[in-house]
Amino acid sequence: MDCPYCLNAGSKVTNKRKSPEGIRRRRECLKCKKRFTTYEKIEKSDLWIVKKDGKRERFDRSKLERGIMKAFEKRPIAKEEIDKMINSIEEQLRKKGKKEVSSFFIGELVMKKIKRLDNVAYVRFASVYKDFQDLKDFKEVLKEVK
Repeated sequence: MDCPYCLNAGSKVTNKRKSPEGIRRRRECLKCKKRFTTYEKIEKSDLWIVKKDGKRERFDRSKLERGIMKAFEKRPIAKEEIDKMINSIEEQLRKKGKKEVSSFFIGELVMKKIKRLDNVAYVRFASVYKDFQDLKDFKEVLKEVK
């Protein structure tokens, strides 16, 4: 593993443990002695998302993460809490045991999980996911939250 500081190719593992992201390794560069962390993630089988219009696309965790992070922007929820939620969503999708999952199922699952954490983030996510057109749509979701 190349050191990110001095680009030396030699490093030793000082600590290793499982984490939600995969296997976490603390390393120490053999040349400059600085420490850094690496993650090893197990490649999972392909999961396909079936969109509303019938098109299929590969599941992209980063796309899911971007949408959720946007909803939680400037909200007082710890990043670790959000990461835990995203891991839980991905795990549920994979545990379904199907190669294809509808975008509707994912959207509803995400909305349920967000609602448990933060009502403002829930309204933000719902406004994009449900494609709100006017104030009436917001009022309906706000009634749910109350």
